[in-house]
Amino acid sequence: MPEDPVRRGRRRRGPYRRRLRSRIIVSFVLLGFCLTTLFAFATNWARARVENQLVEDVMNRNIDEYAKRYYSDRSRNPDLPVQQIRAFLYPRDKFDRVREERPEWAGLPNGNHNVSGLDEDGKPYAYKLAVRKADDAWFFLAYDMTEATRGEAQLKRALWISVLVFSLLSLVLGWWSASKVMKPVSDLAKRLRAYRGGTSDPEPLAPRFPDDEVGQLAQALDDYSSRLTEVVQRDREFNADVSHELRTPLAVIRGATELLLTRPGLDEKVLQRLQRIQRAEQQCSDLIGALLLLSRNERGQGTSNVARVAEQLLESHRAQLGGKPITLTLEGDRDLIVDAPESALSVALGNLIGNAVKYSQDGEVRVNVGNNAVSVADSGPGLSEEDAAKLFQRGYRGTHAGHSQGGGIGLSIVSRLCDLYGWQVSVRPGGDRGVVATLTFAPKLLG
Repeated sequence: MPEDPVRRGRRRRGPYRRRLRSRIIVSFVLLGFCLTTLFAFATNWARARVENQLVEDVMNRNIDEYAKRYYSDRSRNPDLPVQQIRAFLYPRDKFDRVREERPEWAGLPNGNHNVSGLDEDGKPYAYKLAVRKADDAWFFLAYDMTEATRGEAQLKRALWISVLVFSLLSLVLGWWSASKVMKPVSDLAKRLRAYRGGTSDPEPLAPRFPDDEVGQLAQALDDYSSRLTEVVQRDREFNADVSHELRTPLAVIRGATELLLTRPGLDEKVLQRLQRIQRAEQQCSDLIGALLLLSRNERGQGTSNVARVAEQLLESHRAQLGGKPITLTLEGDRDLIVDAPESALSVALGNLIGNAVKYSQDGEVRVNVGNNAVSVADSGPGLSEEDAAKLFQRGYRGTHAGHSQGGGIGLSIVSRLCDLYGWQVSVRPGGDRGVVATLTFAPKLLG
C-alpha cells in the first residue's frame, strides 16, 4: 500500500527541524574562518615578501660596494660596509678551497640564495647568501636569518591562533544571530502547532508579530487559515446535508422493502428482487457511513464479526453473478472480531470481494479468515507490475478493467479506511492465475 504523505512528512520533520538555524550558524563560522584565514595568509605573504625584498636589497648593495672597494684599492680585506653581514672573499688561487670547504657555495650562480641546515651541535640555522663570481675573485655575503626564521614561526603561530579565536567568535556570533533571527519563526511554528486539533476559529497570528517578513508570513497564513476554515466548514455542512438527505430516502426504501417482504405468497422472482433491493439499500447505508467517517477523519464505534460480514457480502454477490460459473466460498476462523463498525468493514472487504467477482469469469473466489487477517483469492486474469504499483491510486483502473463499470475509487476508499483504522491492505499475484488481496487488522484492535 502506498505510504501516507502525512506520515512521511511527520517522520522527516525531526532531522530537519533546526536546519535553517544550523545553516545560519555554519555560514557565520565559514565566513569568519575564511576571512581570518585569508587575512593570515595575506599578512604572512606580505611580511615574507617585504622582508625578502629588504634583505636582498641590502645584500645586493653591500656586495656590490664590497667588490667595488676591492677593485679600487686592490685590498684583499676591504672593510665591510654593514657590520651585521659577514663577508667572504676568495681570490682565484683559493677557488679550490671554496670547493672543498663550502661545496654548496661553489656551485651557486650569481644572485641571492636561501641556505638552511643543522650545525655541528644539531641546531638549525638559516641564512641568505649573496653570490658575485668574477674571473679573478668570488665574493660572498651571508645574512643570518635564524632569528628572522624564529620570528616567522612565532608570527605563523599567532596568526593560526587568531584564525581559531575569530572562528570561535564567529560561531558565538552566528549562534546568537541565528537565535535572534529564528526566534520569531520558532514562535510562529509553535503557535501553528498549538492550533492542531484546536478550535475551528483560530486566533489571528499577524497581530502578534512585527511588520516584517515573519509578519507577512503570519498574515499569509491567517489568510490561508481563513480560506481553509471556510472550505472545511462547507465540507462538513455538505457531508451533514448529504447524510441527512440520503438517509431519509434509504430509510423509506428499507421500511417499504421490509413491509413487502412480510407479505405472504410472494412470487419467487418478486421475492428475489425485493431481497436485492434490500441488500443494495444496506450497501448504500454502509457506504454512506464509511464515507462520513473518512470525511470527518474519525473512527466509528462498534465491533464486527469478520466471518459474518464476509458471509453477507458473499451472499449478496451470489445473487448478482448473472450466470457466471463462479463458486464463492468462505473458510477459516468464524470468531474473529475487530474493533470497527460493520459499515467500515463491509465497505473495505466488500470492495475486495467485488473486484474478485468482477474480474473472475469462471473458477472460484475464496475468502479465508485468519488469526488477524482476511484474504480474498480469485481466479481472474492476474495482476501486472503496473497495476500493482498504481492499484490504490484514486481514479486508476487496472489494465483488465476494459469496459466494466466503476470509477477506480473503490480500492482508494479501502486504502483510506486502512489508514483510519490502522489496518494494512496488500494485493499480490496468485498461483497459476488470479490475485490474492489481504486485509490485515492491527493486533491492538482485535477483540
